[in-house]
Amino acid sequence: MRRPGEHAGEQLDIRDAGAVRACVERIRPAVVVHAAAGRDRDDWRTNADGAAHVAVACAAAGVRLVHVSSDAVFSGRAVDYAESAEPDPIHRYGASKAAAETAVRAVVPTAAVVRTSLIVGGGDGGHETLTHDLVAGRVTGALFTDQIRRPVHVDDLADALLELAAGDYAGVLNVAGADVLSRYDLGVLVARRDGLDPAAVPAARAAEVRPGLPTDVRLRTRLRGAGEFMTAAF
Repeated sequence: MRRPGEHAGEQLDIRDAGAVRACVERIRPAVVVHAAAGRDRDDWRTNADGAAHVAVACAAAGVRLVHVSSDAVFSGRAVDYAESAEPDPIHRYGASKAAAETAVRAVVPTAAVVRTSLIVGGGDGGHETLTHDLVAGRVTGALFTDQIRRPVHVDDLADALLELAAGDYAGVLNVAGADVLSRYDLGVLVARRDGLDPAAVPAARAAEVRPGLPTDVRLRTRLRGAGEFMTAAF
């Protein structure tokens, strides 16, 4: 296993364009994998402006850029989305991610833009943590049965990002799992894997609880599905 590099502990506020530019100029990385996002999903300054700042700094320094985006850029009206699909977001978070994509592709045409979906497999991902908290009663709410995605394993996503970092692929690439699952179905798989009672996972419909959210969004992809990697993790 490689030891962390000398800059592994660096902290940077990507909302500060000058700080981003100075950091890139000082470190001179071979590649930047931009996966940062605001703690508040509606944080436009981080999600959109921050991504633009990173892109401008990379362009100025001639640094390879791999930008991580999301299936949230889509409304779900078309259901099935190829890499050529144009974003049509219907909520602020999706709009911020679409704006980030636009900035990155305009400023750094050689960048790889990775659209991904629900990320699981490490045990402490957002969906996994939420499932545990719901079952334990630490939070209230439910997992939606009508929000359909193609979940990806964190290791598969990381491998793809490393491969893209070392290559010269330019443009959009979908990196998601092959299996089509609802957020509720994925929560049931998490519960079974982790020894929880699947019957204790609460269910609801997004259309009734939070109308206006994207429901069925499927990225066309080639990676292994949740049915494979969640079962393998038992």
